[in-house]
Amino acid sequence: MSLQRIVRVSLEHPTSAVCVAGVETLVDIYGAVPQGTEMFEVYGTPGVDIYISPSMEKKRERADTRRWHFDSGFKIIVVVNSPSNDLNDSHVQISYHSSHEPLPLAYAVLYLTCVDITLDCDLNCEGRQDRSFVDKRQWVWGPGGYGAILLVNCDRDNLNCDNQDNCDQRVHCLQDLEDMSVMVLRTQGPAALFNDHKLILHTSSRDAKRARVFHACGPEDSCEAYRHVLGQDKLSYEVPRFHGDEERFFVEGLSFPDAGFSGLISFHVTLLDYSNEDFCQSPIFTDTVVFRVAPWIMTPSTLPPLEVYVCQVKNNTGFVDSVAELARRAGCKLTICPQAENRNDRWIQDEMEMGYIQAPHKTFPVVFDSPRNGELQDFPYKRILGPDFGYVTREPRDNSVSRLDSFGNLEVSPPVVANGKEYPLGRILIGGNLPGSRGRRVTQVVRDFLHAQKVQPPVELFVDWLTVGHVDEFLSFVPAPDGKGFRMLLASPSACFKLFQEKQKWGHGRALLFQGVAGNQQVNTISINQVLANRNLISYNKFVQSCIDWNREVLKRELGLTDCDIIDIPQLFKMERRKALAFFPDLVNMLVLGKHLGIPKPFGPIINGRCCLEEKVRSLLEPLGLHCTFIDDFTSYHMLHGEVHCGTNVRRQPFSFKWWNMVP
Repeated sequence: MSLQRIVRVSLEHPTSAVCVAGVETLVDIYGAVPQGTEMFEVYGTPGVDIYISPSMEKKRERADTRRWHFDSGFKIIVVVNSPSNDLNDSHVQISYHSSHEPLPLAYAVLYLTCVDITLDCDLNCEGRQDRSFVDKRQWVWGPGGYGAILLVNCDRDNLNCDNQDNCDQRVHCLQDLEDMSVMVLRTQGPAALFNDHKLILHTSSRDAKRARVFHACGPEDSCEAYRHVLGQDKLSYEVPRFHGDEERFFVEGLSFPDAGFSGLISFHVTLLDYSNEDFCQSPIFTDTVVFRVAPWIMTPSTLPPLEVYVCQVKNNTGFVDSVAELARRAGCKLTICPQAENRNDRWIQDEMEMGYIQAPHKTFPVVFDSPRNGELQDFPYKRILGPDFGYVTREPRDNSVSRLDSFGNLEVSPPVVANGKEYPLGRILIGGNLPGSRGRRVTQVVRDFLHAQKVQPPVELFVDWLTVGHVDEFLSFVPAPDGKGFRMLLASPSACFKLFQEKQKWGHGRALLFQGVAGNQQVNTISINQVLANRNLISYNKFVQSCIDWNREVLKRELGLTDCDIIDIPQLFKMERRKALAFFPDLVNMLVLGKHLGIPKPFGPIINGRCCLEEKVRSLLEPLGLHCTFIDDFTSYHMLHGEVHCGTNVRRQPFSFKWWNMVP
C-alpha cells in the first residue's frame, strides 16, 4: 500500500529519497523552477522507470521518449523495480529548458535508495488462475476468492496447562504453533538504510483484542524463542533485524466472529523515516494483510460419525449397552462419561454441540458448551478440551437461560439450495416462538454467535408449544442414496392416527400400546380403540399437527425442500402444563450413525407379533438402505422427557467442502 509519497526536488542541492520496489513515487518539480523554463526532460539510471501523466483523461507515457512542455498539471511518476545494493545507487535527473537557450537552464537530481518490503501470509489462492492481482487488504469469498485465514487457538495442546492455548501470552509447546497462521516480513535493501529508518508492525486497538502475534526471535525449536509482540495491550512493535531479510511471526485468533466483530483482522507494517532530528518520524510505506477468523461450523447427522458420547447413570446400563453396540456396528469410537463426572445428568446432547474450525493448514474439532450449566457443565471443558480439540461457550451476563438454551434445540441441516441460493454447509436450525409472540427464545448471546459465523445462516422454528422446547423433538435428518442425499423426518400425529385407523379397520383395535415396558408401574396400557375414542387426545394432536405444519412450511421455504424430501413419522403427543410431550417414545429423536439408526423403542401395538409402529418406521426408512435398531429408553429417558438423541452426542467428519469457497 503506497502512502502516495511526494518528493520535492531542489535546484540548490541534490535530493535523496527512499522508495519501495514497485511502488509509485510522485516527484514534484514545480517548487524550484528556473525563470524562463518552457520545457523539461527527465532521465533515470537503469532500473528506474519514469512516466509522465498529463491529466486524468490521458494515459501516462514514458518520460524518456521526448522533451515535455512545462505544464504545472503534469505528474512525474517514478517506479524502481529492484531493491538497491547501496544507498543512493539510483537517480533521476530533471533538466529545465528554454527555446531561447541552447543549453539547459538548470538541473535537479533526485538520488533514490530502493527497499523491498512485503508482509506475506498464505492468501489461499488455490482457486485463482492469476495470483499476481491479489489485494492483501481485501478478503474475498467464493471459489475464485482469496484471503488469509486465522484459527481461534481454543484447544489445549499442553496437558500440563489448565487453560486454553490462547488464554495467555506464551507458547507452551511447539505443537501449539501448528494452530497458528504464519506471517512473514521480508525486506531487501541496504543494511545502512535502517540506521535512520525502522519497521513497525502494528494493528488497531480493536483488532488487538481479537488476535495475538508471536515473533520467532531465536531457534524455532524452542518455545522460549517466541516472543509476544502484538495483541491485547500491545498495538505496535519495532521489528529488529535478527535474521536479515526475513522475520517470521505466528498469529493466533482470540475471538470467534460475534456481534460487533465480523471476523476480519488487519495487520500492517510501516517503514518510518527518522533521519531528520528536527522533525517527527514520517511514514514512507505501509503494507497490510487481512485475516478472516475461521467460523465455528456444525456438522449435520448425515455426515459420517467418528465418536459417540453417552453418560452412565444409575438406571441406564441397558441403554448404554445398546448405544455401544450401535457404535460398534457403525465403526465409531465410544466415550462414556461416568456417573462420578456427570452426577446423574444424562442429557449430554443438551450440554454441548460438536463442530469444527478449519484453515488451509489445519482442521480440528471444537465443542460448543451450552449455557444450560447442569451437572454436566464441567465435562466439555475438563474432559473434551485437549490437544487439537477446542472449546467455546457463550453465556448471558444475566444468566437468563431457559430450556431452549439446551443444545437439543440446536441442529443443522445437510447442504441445501433454497430460493436460488446455495448453502453448501447447510443451515442451522434453532427453536423459538412465533414471530411477534412473547414465548421462549434462545438467549441472545447464542443467537448472535450463530448468526455471526455466516456460513450456516440460522433458521428459527416454532418450538414454544413443546414442554421441553427442542427442535429434535419433531425433526431429524437421515442420509439417502437419491434426491438431495437426505430425507427430513417430521413427527406426524396425522400419520399416526391414519396408521391406527388402518389397524382398527383390520380388526386390531384391541392391540395395546406400552405392553412389555419393563419394570415400570407408572405406565398403563391403552388400546388402539381407546386412543381413537379419546376426543381430547385427538383434538390436542390436531393442534400439535398445526404447529408441525407451520414449521414444515418454514423448512420447505428456507431449505428448498419439497414433500418428496420429507418423511412423516407416526407420533402422538400429550398435553402437560399446557405444553406438548411425546405420548410414546419420540421416534424422530434418534441417533444417526451413517446407515445405522438408534431409534427410541415406541412400545406400540403388537400385531401379528410385531410392533406396528416399528414396522411402519422400517417400511419408510429401510428402502433408503438404513438399518433400524430400536433402543429401549422408556424408563431411563422417555419418562424424564427425553429420548435417544437427547441422551447421546456425536462428533462427525468435517464437510469436504471448504467454507471459504462459499458466498454467504
